[in-house]
Amino acid sequence: MRTIGLLGAISIGIGGMVGGGIFAVLGEAVSLAHGATALSFFIAGIVALLSAYSYAKLSVAFQSEGGTVTFVDKAFGDNILSGSINLMLWLSYLITISLYATAFASYGGTFFEHITPLEKHLLISFAIFLPAVINLISASIVGKSETIIVIIKVTLLVGVIISGSFYVDTQRLSSEHWGSSLSIVTAGMIIFVAYEGFELIANAAEDIKDPQKNLPYAFYSSVLIVIFLYVTISIITVGNVSEEALLQAKDYALAIAAKPALGHIGFVVVALAALLSTFSAINATIYGNARLGYMIAKDGKLPKDLMRSKGDVPFMGVLYTLVLSLILANTIALDEIAIIGSAGFLLIFFIVNISAYKLKKQIGANAFILVVAILFSFLALVTLLLHTYSTNPNAVIIFLAFIIFSLVFELIYGRFVRGGLFYRKFKK
Repeated sequence: MRTIGLLGAISIGIGGMVGGGIFAVLGEAVSLAHGATALSFFIAGIVALLSAYSYAKLSVAFQSEGGTVTFVDKAFGDNILSGSINLMLWLSYLITISLYATAFASYGGTFFEHITPLEKHLLISFAIFLPAVINLISASIVGKSETIIVIIKVTLLVGVIISGSFYVDTQRLSSEHWGSSLSIVTAGMIIFVAYEGFELIANAAEDIKDPQKNLPYAFYSSVLIVIFLYVTISIITVGNVSEEALLQAKDYALAIAAKPALGHIGFVVVALAALLSTFSAINATIYGNARLGYMIAKDGKLPKDLMRSKGDVPFMGVLYTLVLSLILANTIALDEIAIIGSAGFLLIFFIVNISAYKLKKQIGANAFILVVAILFSFLALVTLLLHTYSTNPNAVIIFLAFIIFSLVFELIYGRFVRGGLFYRKFKK
């Protein structure tokens, strides 16, 4: 029975995007784009909107909780590409959890007079460990709490926008304070991870009423609303606070942005909201990733161990997500996590756009729009990687390592386990 209306579907998209991303990456964007930060968020939003077209068409044609996994499988069949992309998606969500946890620690650190590296790692670990425990206890807690938290997050951002609009210094937004054209585009690609959550609508397609009408509206509306929110909050942030202050507080820039209008109370309120937002985003992402791992394992593309459940909880999926996220979040710097996360989703959306093009007749999609979506997602990924390699080669190396690992894992697992004697015996 379909139970989700248009507003509910839009809420899923907004909730997926307005998670911890804006709290984590705003400072990164300012450090590159400077006064043009709002333009960077707009550029990233256009790339997301083009990919949302592919998702909307694919979701209407193939209504499945598998979402991205289903689309790639439909287009490319069961081969090394689809298997490795499915694994890459699962790993990208681990990176997203790490990003949110690092942001949680950055905002949490503002409540300490001086936070040591050990205390920061403890905050990061706490932000992942407690949501994992909540997921293990009851999956229903996650779903029931998310709607309330989405309302709180959006209300807070609107409040910062309204209160801060009276204090904007337009001189700080003038073109003389902009970064170079390349740095503006690159900043947009680094913060692209803040837009990635719209694809969660596809996972709920089977439960959405009147899907032929509501699914496209939900994708486009949620992305457009979030573009408006992000662009406006960027204008308020850059216009209200000096760049020196923003760069000094890069990891918690949004809290600083509330100070001119609301004083220290505003700073504290935003910091608390960031803790709530990033915590809930981790909670929801662990929930989603554990189930994604279950589905991929059910198709034989991840170890069957990930299918072990207790009641409605994919127990081993949560444990795998917990352990791997803890390792990633405590070993990779925030700027590198943002780059790797954005690159991962740009690659996945590039493949999904190609999938939509391959299936264009079956899904009734416009070939020109799909070609533009493919080109934009590809050029965005290339721009991000080339610029990053010249400034932070370690992030590119880690990203490439993720791709190689996904390909090698699928090659070995697909050939010797899933397609081999062991797997055939297991299936019997």
